[in-house]
Amino acid sequence: MSQALITAIFSLLLTSSSLNASSPADHIYESTLENGLQIIVIENATVPLVTIQMEVRHGAFTESPEYDGLAHMFEHMFFKANAEIPNQERFLERTRELGMTFNATTREEQVTYSFTVLKDSLNPGLAFMKAAIASPLFLPEELERERLVVIDEYDRHESNPTFHLDRAVDEKLWYKYFSRKNTIGDRDVIMTVTQEKMRKIQEKYYIPNNSALLVAGAVEHAQVFEVAETLFSDWRKGPEPFAEDPFDPAAIPEHPPLRRTETVIVEQPVNAVTIMLRWHGPSVSQDPDETYAADVFSFLMNRNSKLPRILISTGLFSNISFSYLTLDYTGPITVFGETSAERFKAGKTALFEELKYLISDDYFSDDQIEYAKTQLEVRELYNWERPSQFVQTVGGWWSVTGSLDYYRGYVENLKKVTRKDINAFVKKYIQDAPHVMGILVSPEDRKKLKLQVTPSEKQVQKN
Repeated sequence: MSQALITAIFSLLLTSSSLNASSPADHIYESTLENGLQIIVIENATVPLVTIQMEVRHGAFTESPEYDGLAHMFEHMFFKANAEIPNQERFLERTRELGMTFNATTREEQVTYSFTVLKDSLNPGLAFMKAAIASPLFLPEELERERLVVIDEYDRHESNPTFHLDRAVDEKLWYKYFSRKNTIGDRDVIMTVTQEKMRKIQEKYYIPNNSALLVAGAVEHAQVFEVAETLFSDWRKGPEPFAEDPFDPAAIPEHPPLRRTETVIVEQPVNAVTIMLRWHGPSVSQDPDETYAADVFSFLMNRNSKLPRILISTGLFSNISFSYLTLDYTGPITVFGETSAERFKAGKTALFEELKYLISDDYFSDDQIEYAKTQLEVRELYNWERPSQFVQTVGGWWSVTGSLDYYRGYVENLKKVTRKDINAFVKKYIQDAPHVMGILVSPEDRKKLKLQVTPSEKQVQKN
């Protein structure tokens, strides 16, 4: 079956679906409390469950070196004592009483806290969220205990050889403000964390005017707005956390452009040889149109392009992938591939040769481009069918882009992407831009391959 026919079938299904008259975005309702807390309700009664999520514009991007990793540390302290809950044991006991599943994540530009409960537990679930987000106690004994938990997680990351490759590449890619991309953090900063630092984070970022409460599932938005007003209106508003004044220490600095192409070699006890290429990509606030082109191009590269067919089918690589992460403070573009020591040199040459042809007219067909855009739309609809997953997507877009405007127009803007847009993105951000190349290799294979860095690259070598 041709891709043109597949695309036509998907388009017909989308047109005739129950969401024909409305899209997922039409089931999203917004309100803002006087203290600045945004309330976002997603009505989807597919199952009798409700997900209560708090999104905070925090994460690695807020961290100067002395706070490197403390956004993640704060996330761990969320599930501890607060003004209503005396200790972690009672916190966990209360989750069992509510039949709650819970999770939290810290990323570059967002921190997410999520509870899922039966719909009948909406009100107590919201009250539980309010106490946890607005009144943490940071008890010394709990802080000490959780410090060790976070360090254990750090150690697990360090045990993975790819962690060292990723970190070495990022240290060069984000050479001036590495801590603002380093979600896992710095070991010494984590080990010396204090209550005072936790309080400073809370006062600066854990305020209603820097947060959004999202509720998704079998709910009615009017009811949620009413309960949220009752529970959260006394959460004290703080000063705006992101100042525009460049001389204000609260301002988040922009990452300067990469100055030159560099190489970093990382030795670890591995059997394969890994190549990672990473570039500075577009910023969602400065180059929004190019982020849509980046998403379509990423899909094409991983599903329909000549690059994996040529590099994998010839045996030069065992796997290869392309990705772009949408962020406000410069999203990275990454090519990641694994090969063997015997095929490393030929594979590396072939990879760079392929990058030259990415904007050739025959690299993607028009049908492939349309198929990619349709599949991305299908992905959004499929995501909608799982409210607990969909709310994470919506919350992520809110945190990174500053509102839901980007998400509401996401699918329609994807549909507008043309071959010209894709080629402009590739040329600007990949072909005409410097990058960092990382090579992960065992000491034995490095010696066998005689891998060296040039004199100008000596400073980036990692042993």
